[in-house]
Amino acid sequence: MIKKIALWFLKLYQNFFTLFSFGSCRYYPTCSEYAKWQIEYNSLFCALLMSALRILRCNQLFAGGIDYPKIKRKRIKTPKLLTGSFKKTDVAVWFVPTNNKNFFVIKSLRKV
Repeated sequence: MIKKIALWFLKLYQNFFTLFSFGSCRYYPTCSEYAKWQIEYNSLFCALLMSALRILRCNQLFAGGIDYPKIKRKRIKTPKLLTGSFKKTDVAVWFVPTNNKNFFVIKSLRKV
C-alpha cells in the first residue's frame, strides 16, 4: 500500500512538476525514474535510501552518466529452452547480474 502511494507521488511529479525543470537530470535514467524502479523492485527502505543518495549525486560536482538501479535478489532461474516452439515474447524488464545476488534493472523501451 505504501509502495503504491509512493509510486503515485512519483507519477504526479513526473507528469506535472518536471515540466518546469525539463532536462536538468545528469543521469540516465532520470532520478525520478530511478526512484520508481527502485520502489518497484526493492524493499521500500532500501529504495528510499538509494534514491536519496542518487538525488544527492545529481549536481554539478558529479559527472553523471548511465546509472541503472541495483537490486538485491535471490538468483533468478533461467527458463528451460523448449525445442521446436518459437514464440515471440515481449520483455518488460531485464535483470542483468552484477555478482552473486545483485542485479541491474533495465526496462525495455517498448511498451508491453
